[in-house]
Amino acid sequence: MLLYQQGKLSEAEALCAGLVKSNPAAAEAWHLLGVIAIQTGRLSRAVETISTAIKLNPRDIGAHNNLGAALQSLNRSAEALAVYDAAIALKPDYAEAHGNRGAVLKKLGRFEDALASYDKAIALKRDYVEAHANRASVLQDLRRYEDALISFNRALALKPGLQFLAGNVLNSKMRICDWSDFKTSAAAIIEKIGRGEKVSRTLPVLSLTDALPVQRQAAEIEAKLIPSVGGWSHGAVPARDKIRIGYFSADFRDHPVAHLMAGIFERHDRAQFEIHGFSFGPDDRSATRGRVMAAFDTVTEVGHVPDADAARLAREAGIDIAVDLTGYTRYGRTGIFANRAAPIQVSYLGFSATTGSDYMDYILADETLIPEDARAFYSEKVVYLPGSYLPNDDGRAIAETTPTRTELGLPASGFVFCCFNNSYKITPDLFDIWMRLLRQVEGSVLWLRRAEATTMTNLRREAEARGIAADRLIFADRLPMAEHLARHRVADLFLDTLPYNAHATAADALWAGLPVLTCAGQAYAARVAASLLTALGLPELIVGDWAAYEALALRLARDPQYLGALQAKLEANRRAGLLFDTQRMSRDLEQAYRLMWARKGRELAPDHLIVE
Repeated sequence: MLLYQQGKLSEAEALCAGLVKSNPAAAEAWHLLGVIAIQTGRLSRAVETISTAIKLNPRDIGAHNNLGAALQSLNRSAEALAVYDAAIALKPDYAEAHGNRGAVLKKLGRFEDALASYDKAIALKRDYVEAHANRASVLQDLRRYEDALISFNRALALKPGLQFLAGNVLNSKMRICDWSDFKTSAAAIIEKIGRGEKVSRTLPVLSLTDALPVQRQAAEIEAKLIPSVGGWSHGAVPARDKIRIGYFSADFRDHPVAHLMAGIFERHDRAQFEIHGFSFGPDDRSATRGRVMAAFDTVTEVGHVPDADAARLAREAGIDIAVDLTGYTRYGRTGIFANRAAPIQVSYLGFSATTGSDYMDYILADETLIPEDARAFYSEKVVYLPGSYLPNDDGRAIAETTPTRTELGLPASGFVFCCFNNSYKITPDLFDIWMRLLRQVEGSVLWLRRAEATTMTNLRREAEARGIAADRLIFADRLPMAEHLARHRVADLFLDTLPYNAHATAADALWAGLPVLTCAGQAYAARVAASLLTALGLPELIVGDWAAYEALALRLARDPQYLGALQAKLEANRRAGLLFDTQRMSRDLEQAYRLMWARKGRELAPDHLIVE
């Protein structure tokens, strides 16, 4: 134990191995072997040794807790839950076991049960900082963002340096549009990322800055959390008639990724490709999920399979190109790719930045999204698709009946500015511009997506603080997709956000015929709407700074003839399929895969590629 406490893990392991060899009943030595195995990433070995320790000493609650941790890391959630329950049965006031149980329940999607476990852990141990932070994460899953912020702040007060906590606090505030100290907090997070500190995960950073160096560094920090088994290998490619594509996602459900990709999955050329789905997200039993699952040649559920085993299953299936559609977003499983699921691994669509990893070979983009001079800030090689990188399902229905403004809670007359982006994409500087537009365009309103009560209250208060009546902010209820698309027809102009643009939300607006005004930034997430508009032949709606954004929005609101001309151009180009052509997009993706595979066949390392 002394060697272990001194950090001499190899020596401690050798000593314990000798002890169990001479005395197989030495339970503590078996337990310590397991703890060392956990710390050195040998989780299956840890399960074996700690299980042996528990058989020898069934009342060792510490061994139960550590076994649960190993099982949890292996994604063996049901087994981990049973072990934590056993530990709690032995010691009902074991706070750590209650906290760890909460983490497993969260993984299983049992959020209310997870919350109860964290509440119990905190009741037993008031200063249990990890329980406060993890409780906040569950509250975010439940969309109780104000409550989440309270728990995050309690954790912050207990341990300000807890990894990624500051980023979670600010992101929670952005979700409820609480902009107190926004600039100071954002600047502090950006500065700490520059110093290599684990202050924020990458996804929240996309809402704070479009600075490419900052985003790359944040991603590299996150990538290092999961050790990679190695980089690209130069082995020979197998000889077969069809290239096997594996699409990996947590979002084969009623989710923007599934909405965008469903038609692509269906239209892939089965004469040249096999299309396999690897699902690790929740089953929402939606029609969208049913459609996506039916589009694959095979589906493998890996939600409760350890990362290494999921990667092994993909390799055993002979997947040639593994496409990650989730990245560092919710339920992401980048560990599967760190364990090398396929000879070629590709980041696409779900995560709007570099992964900062050494295991993702390519990122699919377009020339607007990642200009040549920005390549250095992406760890992946860029594969350029023609037009826009964003897939679209040109079969998506738009309800024939357009609701009236009155039915939607909008004024019968006056200009309707619209933005259906998530609330965390709205920054105070952008909101300043929006309020100035309302002030200058008499009778205008701002139409936003309905959010939690606190979010809407805060936005109304911010409007009033800027001299705008709260009732000029109108919030749209959630509707079925066809009806949601149809209601875009009553709006006049979609106002994009920066540094985190509209993605699927912009595609929805354009598909419905609503012009989108965007300010293009530097990074991927800040250039998505520009990518869509470029592909549609509407560069007039892309500006390069806030002053131009405000000026053009004001002109479009005051010049119905100019706006009408842009609407007509959008409609013509939309119908011409310049962006919304699922069949062409499928062929472009397939050509990208062929180029990658051909390069691998010549035993060449990945490089930047252009799909003509």
